[in-house]
Amino acid sequence: MKKNLRLSLMVFTLSVALFAACKDDKEEEITPNNPNNPQPQQCDTNNVTYSSTVSGIISTNCLSCHSASQAEGGMILDTYARVKAVADNGKLIGVITHANGFPAMPKNGPKLSDCNIAKIQKWVSAGAPNN
Repeated sequence: MKKNLRLSLMVFTLSVALFAACKDDKEEEITPNNPNNPQPQQCDTNNVTYSSTVSGIISTNCLSCHSASQAEGGMILDTYARVKAVADNGKLIGVITHANGFPAMPKNGPKLSDCNIAKIQKWVSAGAPNN
């Protein structure tokens, strides 16, 4: 009888603990496909090109420091040829992924989104074409 009582008490205690752990959860956080909490969009790395994808990411995130007029660290990324050179030597991927041995870029700013990094990596893996 003591064994059954002990087991019942353990089940009750566990039930209370589980209920307490969930009581503050919001429905939109626990209900999938809730229209009030849309799922994050997938990163589309199809049709990544320099002209329509990579140059825009570089322009938005890099040119404030790496243009002909600024040239931080001697790095200029204002043309395809200059971006390709940095892509080909591995520095572009190293700095945007914050890899060991590379300065984290953008300097003093947030890391690029995983999606933008994936797009640049796809472009570099394809040979960094001028497309």
